[in-house]
Amino acid sequence: MNSINAEGQRVKPALSSTRLLDRFRERLRYMHYSIRTEEVYTYWVRAFIRFHGLQHPAEMGRDEVVAFLSHLANERRLAPSTHKQALSALLFLYRHVLDLELPWMTELDRPSTARRIPPVLTPPEVVAVMAHLEGETALLARLLYGTGMRLLEGVRLRVKDVDFARSVIVVRDGKGGKDRVVMLPQSLVEPLRAQLRHARALWAHDRAGDVAGVYLPFALERKYPGAGQSWAWQWVFPAAALSPDPRAGGPPPLLRRHHMSEQRLQRAMKQAVRRADIGKPATVHTLRHSFATHLLQSGTDIRTVQELLGHSDVSTTMIYTHVVNMASGHTASPLDVLAGASAPRLPPMIAPTAAAAEIATHDVAAGVESMASPAAGSLGEHGSGEHEEAERAPAPEPVASWELPSTTRRPLPTQRPPPSSSSPFTARPWWQRLARWWAGRSR
Repeated sequence: MNSINAEGQRVKPALSSTRLLDRFRERLRYMHYSIRTEEVYTYWVRAFIRFHGLQHPAEMGRDEVVAFLSHLANERRLAPSTHKQALSALLFLYRHVLDLELPWMTELDRPSTARRIPPVLTPPEVVAVMAHLEGETALLARLLYGTGMRLLEGVRLRVKDVDFARSVIVVRDGKGGKDRVVMLPQSLVEPLRAQLRHARALWAHDRAGDVAGVYLPFALERKYPGAGQSWAWQWVFPAAALSPDPRAGGPPPLLRRHHMSEQRLQRAMKQAVRRADIGKPATVHTLRHSFATHLLQSGTDIRTVQELLGHSDVSTTMIYTHVVNMASGHTASPLDVLAGASAPRLPPMIAPTAAAAEIATHDVAAGVESMASPAAGSLGEHGSGEHEEAERAPAPEPVASWELPSTTRRPLPTQRPPPSSSSPFTARPWWQRLARWWAGRSR
């Protein structure tokens, strides 16, 4: 990618652009970064310049970078992964665009990211979500769940990559630029054929209107002239309208038919989850998590799941085994053991009601009055138990109900029955015992 000079140092080609952001994009494209990375990195560089009052990055250094990253972490409270993304964009700017390799670049701390357990939908929840999707979004969602593809891999699917004869789908240029093969669900064969008929009608319309062909990666458009206008390279999920190519330049802009926008399925998925009344933060990527988890639950080998997902390391796939182990229920909770048939029966749970709250209020008021009265201090001197008529009555037996019936309501402190116990330690309320202890200590 970069040539090597006589001293063994990498020599980067000169940039032809004059504006900073144009030079930044030119370097990204030279190093074959994806269009998504280009958009995100450009956003963070622009935010960094605006944060420091449109000051040129060449005039700034470590202190300005740290101040910007501290603003993101402390004031905007961004996630560690987003923090690392902004830092990577700034380091790329200084190293590859401004050609500055300073010691402080290696001294910047990168926040550590914890591995999270992904949200997973159960099969009934997947069915409930699919029931609220319609049209192309429903087909695409079923395809993502049935194959484990990512959202961008699904919308970028081309006609030549769907092999009905072998019942496989070839995923091209996935994450990390890798290709892989996934299964073609048999239940989606006919819906996919119908979708291809719709895409072919749009393709015929574009050929009649002399519209430019679809986007081809790298230099395939020059290597294979006319390939972008052939049927094999068309999108399986084409967009309904033409849009300008962001990398074609202009003016005038070059209009092409791109694939379906990924935001269309994201919005439809969000509405479907809400209508299905599912209390999980489910997104389109949750379908991929559910695909892997359900395969492991059905007994599929983890190496097979790793190949279907396109993971380079099996440790990335191992995160789904934690979800499977939690859902399998092999380890019983100690509470469930206590609630078993052989264990003693636990008392039923009784929710607090207005009557119970009223009793608690009267108990606290009576306790404060007893501690504040002179008679409370005389308990330590005489210990005669003169105030046993104010002692708490024993609590009634709890009933197996979430509401206390009126027949079990405890009388108010002014109407309490005499105590049933004669022990001066267990019968007296806590405030009388505390007053007696305090009087004996001050004696």
